[in-house]
Amino acid sequence: MKANPFHVGVCVMLALMSCTKDHENKQEQQVDSKVKAATEAVSYNLVWSDEFNGTSVNTNNWNFEIGPNVNNEKQYYQAANASVSNGNLVITARKQSVGGMPYTSARLNTSGHFSVKYGRIEASIKLPSGQGLWPAFWMLGNNIGSVGWPACGEIDIMERINTSSTIYGTIHWNANGHVSYGGTTTTTPENYHVYAVEWDASSIRWYLDGVQFATANILNNINSTEEFHNPFFIILNLAVAGDFPGQTVDESKLPASMYVDYVRVYSMTQTSTPIGQTITLRGFNNAYVSGENGTQAMTCTRTTAQAWEQFTVVDAGGGKVALQSMGKYVSSENGVNPITCNRTTIGDWEKFDWIVNADGTISLRGNNGRYVSSENGTQAMTCNRTAIGGWEAFHI
Repeated sequence: MKANPFHVGVCVMLALMSCTKDHENKQEQQVDSKVKAATEAVSYNLVWSDEFNGTSVNTNNWNFEIGPNVNNEKQYYQAANASVSNGNLVITARKQSVGGMPYTSARLNTSGHFSVKYGRIEASIKLPSGQGLWPAFWMLGNNIGSVGWPACGEIDIMERINTSSTIYGTIHWNANGHVSYGGTTTTTPENYHVYAVEWDASSIRWYLDGVQFATANILNNINSTEEFHNPFFIILNLAVAGDFPGQTVDESKLPASMYVDYVRVYSMTQTSTPIGQTITLRGFNNAYVSGENGTQAMTCTRTTAQAWEQFTVVDAGGGKVALQSMGKYVSSENGVNPITCNRTTIGDWEKFDWIVNADGTISLRGNNGRYVSSENGTQAMTCNRTAIGGWEAFHI
């Protein structure tokens, strides 16, 4: 985001696409990728998080940046503009003159406390709306102090400007000068959404509520992308004005707040999944998950495993799986209704991340970034939990 806005620099879309190879190599790669998709999925293991469940910002996790910033922004950053309440980090921009700047806000980072090289980095965030507002969830390379920007690299997981419904995901780096690449998607930013990147040695992929909307190829340091094979730290901030949103500020929208429900970081490893196999799922109560004849909301109450308690694991593409019982697919029902097993085709809400937990149990994450829960074994199952507890872990 911050050393320069999204639209500054050279966009190298074509250069970030995979290099053209001869026909024989293409065929081999296609076969290999199909075999891999059919036999492997990604295992996610939580390595760091802040759930913001306390009463103040945890300074063991976060630093406060103090002072004015770059990009012709008009705010003065100070700790007083960040608080924790009702399970949220709240960053508030105000009309307040400090340090010669007409507005105040807050910017926090994990430098010196936590950094990550590769993994899934995600946050559930509700964004403010107003001309001149520029909220962001992003990362910078740990070595910025020695090599500067853009040689340190920058990963913008989420940026939103003004009142637009557009969400930006971008990387910035140095290739004989500043270059950038990324993509956009649209949503209702004033609601909570899960913004994420999945980053490995081959690529950086952007997701909104579990749906991928952009990919950057960093394989073999193509286009001088060596920056993205080093550790990065995390940043959250709400800027006021600047090169990207412009210099006009709608002061009637101030104070304005950015709400962060959580920030989580997962390691990612390829793991074998029982694609094509029929399995049962037992909950924390040792009862079986049931598709309930495909006519009612699913439960985790059955003491024996009959036909509707058996699920075939289907490759849904993109490292995701679908679960099929008696010819019908399990659906997370947009994450707002009890889950069912009544769909005849696989859409986005019938796709799940297969997560292998440290104790060997598995969890399923839906398209909304939330986890399937057996709901204490007494209620209809849902896909709306934000963390994995006992009732979100299943024995196969």
